[in-house]
Amino acid sequence: MTKQSASMTKGKMFRSAILAGIAIGIAGFGYLALGGIAGAVFFSFGLITVIRYKMKLYTGVVGFVQSWDEIPDTFLVLLGNIVGCLLVGLLARLSPMDLQGTAQHLLEGRLANGALRCGGLAIGCGFIVTTSVQFARQEKWLPLLLGIPLFILCGFPHCIADAFYYLTVPFSFLGEHIWQVLGLYACLVIGNFIGCNLYRLIMWEK
Repeated sequence: MTKQSASMTKGKMFRSAILAGIAIGIAGFGYLALGGIAGAVFFSFGLITVIRYKMKLYTGVVGFVQSWDEIPDTFLVLLGNIVGCLLVGLLARLSPMDLQGTAQHLLEGRLANGALRCGGLAIGCGFIVTTSVQFARQEKWLPLLLGIPLFILCGFPHCIADAFYYLTVPFSFLGEHIWQVLGLYACLVIGNFIGCNLYRLIMWEK
C-alpha cells in the first residue's frame, strides 16, 4: 500500500468515525430529551445506525482488533467520534429543552461517583456493546435492542455517549472541572476497552 492510499484510508476512517459520533450524539440527544426507559430504548437507534452503515465507533472496533498494530487506529476512531459528538453537542445548545441542565446533572453524578468507580462500571458497557455488535453483524438484532437499554439503565458509562453529554454541558461548568472530567473520561475509555475485550481476556482468544 502506498503512503497516499494509506493516508486516504486513514482519512476515510476518520470521516466514518465522525459520522458514528454524530449517530451516537443524536441518540444521546434523544436520551437527554426523553430520559428513563423510553430514552434508553430509543438510544438503540445510534448503534443500529452505526452497524448498518458500517461506521467506525470506538466501542465497535476495540473488541475486534487482531494485533497491537491496529491500536493506533482505535485512537483515531475515538478522536473522530468525539468530533462528531461535539457537532451534535453544539446543536443541542439550540434546543429549547433544558438539555444542558440534564447533561450537567449527569456529569455531576459521574464526578460524585468518582473516576475509578465509573471506569469499573464502564467495563459492563463494553461487554454488552461488543456482544450486541457481534450478533447484529449476523443480522440478529434482539441482543442489541435489549443490550443498549440494559447498559444505560444499569448506569454503565459508554465513553462516546458520555463525550456527547460532557460536550453539551455549559462550557463554564466544563471549564471549571476540566481536569476532573479528563481523568474521568480516561477511565471510561479504559473501562470500555477492557469490557469490549472481556471475553477474549478471560477465554484467552485473539
